[in-house]
Amino acid sequence: MPKVSTCLWFGRDIEAAVGLYVFLVPDSRIDHVQRSPGPWPGGEAGDALLVTFTLGGQSFQALNGGATADYGTAASISVACADQDEVDRLWAALTADGGAEIMCGWLRDRWGVPWQIVPTILPRLLADPDPAVAHRVFSAMQTMIKLDVAALERAAAG
Repeated sequence: MPKVSTCLWFGRDIEAAVGLYVFLVPDSRIDHVQRSPGPWPGGEAGDALLVTFTLGGQSFQALNGGATADYGTAASISVACADQDEVDRLWAALTADGGAEIMCGWLRDRWGVPWQIVPTILPRLLADPDPAVAHRVFSAMQTMIKLDVAALERAAAG
């Protein structure tokens, strides 16, 4: 059975990016760093070329490609957060040092990688059997940048 892994492209600083990611997300670790045996268009001998890592139990790779990538928003790393404290912690760390807020729980980190920071209560509220509850929660979410658990709960309650 083949093993599937998402590969993220970075300019030159994959070790800083991956180091931050595995620090922030539980059940994460750096599995291997492949270093360049000689100079290459994006760097020198000994620079990290490819880092394989586990992020929240999922397999990833990071590639130093020599030039930065434009990720767009067609794909993102989505993190389900147990509570507002976890949302706030990840949001602050990932938007720091040049990261940017987008909307509805989306952000870009300083390397341009898009993330969704989502409290686990949101999908439960959106799936409420009462369509009026789901509608109120959905409407409230659309007005938010960083998702606010208390505001989502207030919207659900009406």
